[in-house]
Amino acid sequence: MHDRKTLSRGNNGLGQLLIPLIALAILILFNLFRDPGFYAIGISVNNSGNKVLTGNIISVIDSASELAIIAMGMTIVTAATGGQDISVGAVGTIAGSIFVKILKGFAGINIWTVLLGILVCCIVTVLFTSFNGMLVSVFRIQPMIATLILFSCGRSIAYWIIGSATPQIISPIISAMGMTIPGIPIPTPIFGVILVALVLVLLFRFTTLRLYTESVGVNQGAARLNGINPVAIKMLSFVILGICVAIAGIIGTCRMGQVSLKTLLVDIEMDAILAVAIGGNSLGGGRFRIGASVLGAYIIQMLTTTLLAMRVDPVNIKAYKAVMIIIIVVAGSPVIKRKLSQLWNRLRAGRAKVAVQKGGR
Repeated sequence: MHDRKTLSRGNNGLGQLLIPLIALAILILFNLFRDPGFYAIGISVNNSGNKVLTGNIISVIDSASELAIIAMGMTIVTAATGGQDISVGAVGTIAGSIFVKILKGFAGINIWTVLLGILVCCIVTVLFTSFNGMLVSVFRIQPMIATLILFSCGRSIAYWIIGSATPQIISPIISAMGMTIPGIPIPTPIFGVILVALVLVLLFRFTTLRLYTESVGVNQGAARLNGINPVAIKMLSFVILGICVAIAGIIGTCRMGQVSLKTLLVDIEMDAILAVAIGGNSLGGGRFRIGASVLGAYIIQMLTTTLLAMRVDPVNIKAYKAVMIIIIVVAGSPVIKRKLSQLWNRLRAGRAKVAVQKGGR
């Protein structure tokens, strides 16, 4: 019985990744036949004279960095609350505005002013996401409705902070954070994704946060009876999301060297929710896999890069993405998963019966 349960858990984990892996494989094969050079990776020299890796794959991994980071935080909020935060793009713009405001407040940009800007940015962003968390956990407002407030006014708050101007932040440190570190050809934002993922892995490995988050997401009444504080767990999930949003906002700002209130992290909240869904995580809360959401983020970005390589008008990209998202989400729905599971079990039973018959002979 124990072995059967262990096998079931393993199959569930594999089943969750099956749909996104198939989607990724389809995209890889499609690009391979469409343009074999799509996966070519080279080295070039940028405007600063540094050697950098180039190619569509590098572009996909690099460009998806902000989305992957926010998707990690969104996964935890979804698991704990059974809902999503649709204000992450607007709050990320606030983060970028605060970061630039701090840096422009000093005569020069150095490592200490950058660290101060990151610290203040994280604190303020966490305050905003904690406001969302309070509405959700204390006042029990549905997450999407609660976060609609900052979704609507967040970019206006960023405008109040930075004003109508878009000041440039020109510095080798900023360029290194948004592009590449001299001597290291790998885009720096990729290291940001790895760092956030590593911290979360260690957090889940050495604490009971994963267990508590999943318990609250599945049944907060039962979790409360077992001594878990649902309010604290939900608030903590929004705090983690806030830090992820701050990091994504800073990376996006460093990429452009300024804060563009209209384009910074625009529509990223929808892509983050889709990344969670494509990764096979339940949007109703409960069990989750951070890595699956990161994979979902890369699938979304790879689809975007593929469409751009095919010279699809950027205005129409959302329509193509919507079609693929519908296919993936339907394929990963409980009904389809149950049918596939039943088919798999019948195939296994048939193989076992044939093996027994051969053994009897």
